[in-house]
Amino acid sequence: MAQLLIVYHSKTGGSQQMAEAAAEAARAETTTVLKTAPEAGPEDLLGADGYLFCAPENLAAIAGVMKDFFDRCYYPVLGRIEGRPYAQMVCAGSDGTNAARQTARIAQGWRLREVQEPIIVCTHAQTAEKILAEKTIPETELDQCRELGAALAAGLSMGAF
Repeated sequence: MAQLLIVYHSKTGGSQQMAEAAAEAARAETTTVLKTAPEAGPEDLLGADGYLFCAPENLAAIAGVMKDFFDRCYYPVLGRIEGRPYAQMVCAGSDGTNAARQTARIAQGWRLREVQEPIIVCTHAQTAEKILAEKTIPETELDQCRELGAALAAGLSMGAF
């Protein structure tokens, strides 16, 4: 059975809610592994058939903990995961496009295949207090995450990717 790896980082809960919603739906379609960025490593990437990356945008960039995951894994898997499908989700305070662009560039270096446009959930957190506060992602946006998880997992399961 195909395996989907979902790697996420979350400091205030938004990205975690998104990743968990995607994993919940994906598990109905295929084997799904959900790991935080500090827990995940090259062996997880090598063992999976497809990927879903989920991170917050911090200061117009992917969160440092997620970047650390990519830094630790980049060279150990380079040339060994080419062609595998991926998608991504970003939890942003205002925009999210630069974080999505950075992740896409890393995936391009690995020669992964983007199979879905990024989902960017905007929390509109614009003050220090709101940025640092625990997030609650609305169900309508979590439904989008569930749909992405299910679609990515179903595609892997059917061999469409």
